[in-house]
Amino acid sequence: MKIIGLVPARMAASRFPGKPLFPLLGRPMLEHCVLRAAKYPRWDVLAVCTCDAEIADFAAAKGWPVIMTKDTHTRALDRVAEAATKCGTAVAEDDLVLCVQGDEPMLTPEMIAAVVQPFLDDPAVEGTMLGVHITDEGMWRNPDIVKIIHDLAGNVLYTSRAPIPYAKQFSPELGARRVGGIFGFRWHALKRFTETPESPLERKESCDSNRIPDNGWFQRVAPFPATAYFSVDSPGDAKVVEDALTADPLWGTY
Repeated sequence: MKIIGLVPARMAASRFPGKPLFPLLGRPMLEHCVLRAAKYPRWDVLAVCTCDAEIADFAAAKGWPVIMTKDTHTRALDRVAEAATKCGTAVAEDDLVLCVQGDEPMLTPEMIAAVVQPFLDDPAVEGTMLGVHITDEGMWRNPDIVKIIHDLAGNVLYTSRAPIPYAKQFSPELGARRVGGIFGFRWHALKRFTETPESPLERKESCDSNRIPDNGWFQRVAPFPATAYFSVDSPGDAKVVEDALTADPLWGTY
């Protein structure tokens, strides 16, 4: 089983134009993502996929594989699906294609391993998503952070920007989880996903993961303990991430 890692990035992010090349501790955000992802040892392919010459030129200058995609994609998974057909190796139906978001500069190889593990444990698993335990109430209430509801088997039932599961008073014992920016699919399942129209809950929540339960499919949560793991959704997040990176054990190793 091959494991194909694709890092989608584009300059035209609506809330933060130019985000992939925004500097964090003197390095573009994309550089943090790629070098940290490269520490996962089992990739058959790890490449940046983009529609922007500026990002492609940067990646090429660093010596990273880069795949040019259409400029009409609005969702990362559509870009990743196109890139998988151009990744330089034949991708079999049950091979794994991982979307490693280019705005997750605090990802770790252990997180990638967590997203892969359910496929190794259960051949019936078609998709996975990183689910990080929430211990901070502000994070639970933040609409920029997508939360996960899953069943007892770990199959994702719903994702929402609302603070779920509901509680009159938040506590870490609530068991809330948030979506991390690493998603895994068997190749046949990713193709099916991208060939299926947007679903009602996907549009209402602005969470494309809801296309999966809306159509009766399943995506397995990849649980991960609470950790200092911050995405960059807006320029204001950059300072938070920089402060966390200076205390991160991977900083200084790449």
